[in-house]
Amino acid sequence: MKKIITIFAAGMLTLSVTACNTPTDRALGGAAIGGLAGAAIGGAATGRGSGALAGAAIGAAGGAIVGAATAPQNRCPYGTYQDVYGNLYCR
Repeated sequence: MKKIITIFAAGMLTLSVTACNTPTDRALGGAAIGGLAGAAIGGAATGRGSGALAGAAIGAAGGAIVGAATAPQNRCPYGTYQDVYGNLYCR
C-alpha cells in the first residue's frame, strides 16, 4: 500500500509541473513524466533495477523532446501593429 501511495503522490507532483507554458518548463515536466513512466514500464518488463533505470533514461529523454515541442507559441490571434513610437502591440 505504501508503494501505491508513493507512486500516486509522485505522479500528482509531476502533473503539477506540467501546467507551465514555456518550452523549458514543458520540457522539464515532460522529462519527469516520461522518466516515471519509463521506469515503471522498464521495471515491469524486465523485473530488474537496470531495466527500470534504462526505461527512465529513455522515457525522460523522449518526454523532454515531446514536452518542448508541444509548448504553445505566444502568437497574437489578430496580428500585431506598431504605433508611431515603435511599440509593438497585439490585437
